[in-house]
Amino acid sequence: MNEEIASKRVLLVRHGETAWSASGKHTSRTNLPLSDEGVEQAKRLRTVLAGKKFSTVRTVLCSPMKRALQTCSIAGYEDRAQVCQALVEWNYGDYEGLTTAVIRQSNPSWSLWHDGAPGGESPDEVAKRADEVLEYIHEAPQDILVFSHAHFLRALASRWIRMEVEFGERLSLSTASISILGFEHDLPVIVSWNALYV
Repeated sequence: MNEEIASKRVLLVRHGETAWSASGKHTSRTNLPLSDEGVEQAKRLRTVLAGKKFSTVRTVLCSPMKRALQTCSIAGYEDRAQVCQALVEWNYGDYEGLTTAVIRQSNPSWSLWHDGAPGGESPDEVAKRADEVLEYIHEAPQDILVFSHAHFLRALASRWIRMEVEFGERLSLSTASISILGFEHDLPVIVSWNALYV
């Protein structure tokens, strides 16, 4: 691995708070805007990210969902963001809009990470999508800034370090958090995770 690639960093930003994320409801294809608190979180992200250097439109990728696009825009990267359909959240299918507690009333042993969602995506399908995003990221020579969603970013980080998607179950991720993926001695690593700037 050449020095340029080994020094590359991938910054993962989870979108700001929405009404559903605040209440723990699974949100994939429901296109919610940021809450007032989510807007404030995105403004704080703008301050944190202001010093970062991303010189081309290739280096900023964003989910097409309103909550991610709003976060990206308020954080100051709308003008160079490339919408990436593959960055949408895990499709929760029949469990869209439900909390884990409600789901487990009828399916007590359910785990998104192991079972997927009926009518939605399986872990293998999400892994395939994450791998497609990582292929693009690996080809880009610069640092990459990614705006996306909690479960998908956790899956993406798992695949970055060559683990199964299920590893993401152990990676908590808060709204408007920043995580960094990179390399150490040519090995893909999680440099930092779930950093919050309040």
